[in-house]
Amino acid sequence: MTILDTIAERAKLRVARDMERLPLAELKQRALSLPRGNFPFEAALRRTGLSFICECKKASPSKGLIAPEFPYLDIARAYEAAGADAVSVLTEPEFFLGNDKFLAEISAQISIPCLRKDFVVDEYMIWQAKTLGAAAVLLICAILDDTQLKNFMATCDALGLSALVEVHDADEIKRAIDGGARIIGVNNRNLKDFSVDTDNSKRLRELVPPEIIFVSESGIKSAEDVQRIRESGADAVLIGEVLMRAADKTAKLAELKGL
Repeated sequence: MTILDTIAERAKLRVARDMERLPLAELKQRALSLPRGNFPFEAALRRTGLSFICECKKASPSKGLIAPEFPYLDIARAYEAAGADAVSVLTEPEFFLGNDKFLAEISAQISIPCLRKDFVVDEYMIWQAKTLGAAAVLLICAILDDTQLKNFMATCDALGLSALVEVHDADEIKRAIDGGARIIGVNNRNLKDFSVDTDNSKRLRELVPPEIIFVSESGIKSAEDVQRIRESGADAVLIGEVLMRAADKTAKLAELKGL
């Protein structure tokens, strides 16, 4: 079993516990009482030029503890002030030390859209994301079958949430396109051995139709990496550890943008 499979199995247990505390029917009522979203995450990624999704992440299985002190609200505000187009918030608690409250508080404090970055294994987590203030959710092809992909994207559409569909190879790109994805993200990190190859985005870009938003995820460390991704025709880049570790996030984001 890969680390991805393990995380997905733990996510199923987490959903079961959450359902005991708040049944799906009640969660749906809460979500439906909120205004339907108008897909601000997609609008942010469709702006002219390369859009930047900046990540709030305390830890990861590949990097360990990234931010021992984790002033997540300050981090998110710094990203917004630095010109980020969206913020990705990790909510997976066991392997990434995330928390739902991080997303709820960040989304209430900043004006740019937030992505709930988690391992969505059940429709419950999408309804949950809506109540936490997310504008988008991550759907990982490798842990979902075709029926789940289509159904989860339909739930997102009904709530006005965007779905960032994460892929690793050509087969998953086809599955994402067939399922109706409007945003496809290529993860440059191999979740089986944690190796990173930013050229993965370049190789796979030509397989994604131009009308679908293309995001390059993981492993971006330098302005040179960003420039290569920009030249590949990507619409957006998701940047994590290199920004999380930067003392001056405004300066670091400006550097990555090539400003």
